[in-house]
Amino acid sequence: MNIIIIGCGKVGATLAEQLTNEGHDITVVDVDPDAVKRVTSICDVMGIVGNGVAHRVQKEAGIDYADLLIAMTGSDEQNLLSCLIAKKASSCITIARVRNPDYITERSFIKEKLGISMIVNPELEAANEITRLFSIPSAIEVDTFARGRIELMKTILPRHSPIAGMTIKNALGKLSGRILICVIERGSEVIIPSGDTMLCAGDAISFVTTRKDAASFFKKAGLPSSHISSVVIVGGGKISFYLAQKLSEIGFHVKIIEKDKEHCEFLTTILPNDVVIINGDGSDQNLLLEEGVDTADGFASITDIDEENVMLSLFVRSNFTAKTVTKVNKLNFEGIIDKLDIGSVIYPKYITAEMIVSYVRALENTTGSNVQTLYNIVGGKVQALEFNVRSQSAVVGVPLSALRLKPGLLLCCISRHGQIIIPGGSDCVELGDTVVVVTTSKSLNDLKDILA
Repeated sequence: MNIIIIGCGKVGATLAEQLTNEGHDITVVDVDPDAVKRVTSICDVMGIVGNGVAHRVQKEAGIDYADLLIAMTGSDEQNLLSCLIAKKASSCITIARVRNPDYITERSFIKEKLGISMIVNPELEAANEITRLFSIPSAIEVDTFARGRIELMKTILPRHSPIAGMTIKNALGKLSGRILICVIERGSEVIIPSGDTMLCAGDAISFVTTRKDAASFFKKAGLPSSHISSVVIVGGGKISFYLAQKLSEIGFHVKIIEKDKEHCEFLTTILPNDVVIINGDGSDQNLLLEEGVDTADGFASITDIDEENVMLSLFVRSNFTAKTVTKVNKLNFEGIIDKLDIGSVIYPKYITAEMIVSYVRALENTTGSNVQTLYNIVGGKVQALEFNVRSQSAVVGVPLSALRLKPGLLLCCISRHGQIIIPGGSDCVELGDTVVVVTTSKSLNDLKDILA
């Protein structure tokens, strides 16, 4: 596909890299020549310096023959106007990043009236992910499929786990719940396991299940099943606003610590009355103790400074029992961060990029089994994809044991009329199913692509 990306910031650059790796022809546009140069130096893309709102600049970028325009600048209004002009000038599909809460409440109206196919909000999606993490304390990552009915969770087997040293089929054999372990990380090794794969203490295991069935697995694995009811958030930006709103709605006690006094006053006017806003420096350990971080169940470090977020989570993690979530924007030290004991880490730009990449894959295949959802897991080494089965193919109606699947791939869950199926060899995929696949391959656009 021919794709134009307007805005070469963190999200735009990440998108350019991922969509280039997917084999698309990318043109990036930004008013900052240095930003364009940074992206073109690391990706095989064409760069245009200019204002992406201007029709002249869009024509130079190839809007006449573009399939998709993605507006990712720092201004909601510029993104919306860029998409509107692109729709008037061509027949391309448009995607806009919109972050302002006032606009998000009118998402449906904006999409309909401006003809925008997709509106993404990195901060809102990050808040959704953090909310899931606090709702399932034993998981360090939680991704959802089938409109929330299926969840892909990641946890680490503790040193004295009762199931360490057991094979997967023996470990799960006595569980009545629907669980399938689909990825094991052991040091630098990534394993797509079988039932005979041995589980070891310290393994990071990803498994597909329902939230209800996850509880019995956590208990069997020797993981804590504590409930989170109080959360301290450091940083009062857009993610914190959305997060506090969501946590308050589901009954959490929420406290936000924010440096800027004027912004604190603004937050008090737009957040629910039960959210406590503290004006102070969240990096001050004495202030954290005064505000109850030692007794809080959850702690989220969401400032604009990655280093501060990491250090705060290290402090809380090493001294208290709160579940920690750390926001990281830069990916320069991702490998080092993943080795630190700071609990759950979220990368907002990855979340946005995954949403758009899955949408692009669905555009490429509008008649078969569309990619509905896509997550990059295990540091991007593995993909978890959700397919909607809309047409007959060589996969449909055939027992899984009779299918020749690509190596490094596991068909791990089927959702059928609201029923969750952890499939065995005798199960078949049927029309109308939602199917979740975990794979080390990066080129699945259709369910039939799982065949060798």
